[in-house]
Amino acid sequence: MFNPSLRCTAFSGVTRIASGELRHVAMKAKQAHDAHPGRPLRVFGDAGAALIELPLDLPAADLLRLIEQSEPSAEGVAAARPRRRPGRPRLGVVPREVTLLPQHWDWLSVQPGGASLALRRLIDAARLADPSLDRRHAAQEATYRFLDTLSDCGPAFGDIARALYAGEAGRFESLLLRWPEDVREHALWLATDAFAA
Repeated sequence: MFNPSLRCTAFSGVTRIASGELRHVAMKAKQAHDAHPGRPLRVFGDAGAALIELPLDLPAADLLRLIEQSEPSAEGVAAARPRRRPGRPRLGVVPREVTLLPQHWDWLSVQPGGASLALRRLIDAARLADPSLDRRHAAQEATYRFLDTLSDCGPAFGDIARALYAGEAGRFESLLLRWPEDVREHALWLATDAFAA
């Protein structure tokens, strides 16, 4: 399912061909695909640089119809809801597995309110201590994901990744100078919060 208003960016090879809403970028991607079928064409979501797989072999009208019809209707959302599970779904509680060592479980078992409340308090305290860490980590992950997908387009990917995660902005930028211009500019844009103080 596609979100037609999702903000994204398309690359044909190493050339940025479009940025904007998916419904518009998909049409540019389709034109580039038809003009150069052998050239790699990639569409990335702007928020996290996730690769968006578009069926570019479809005719343009069918591709646009597929994207436009993917916007969920109220009935579609209700029908797609998962079956009720244990927990407190109205509060957004999602049951997942957590793996800890025995001493961690022992500590959690004696905390007031139980393990879940203790973990929530610890997470909230960590998030409040430095909220920029979440943004920094998200920017690092998005930038890494983007560059990893295009790692055959430029040299020293490993060094670039190390500079990114070490917070070495100057080194990161200087290593990217040998990469194609559009790829470099997009990577620097994705990394905006990765080096925030």
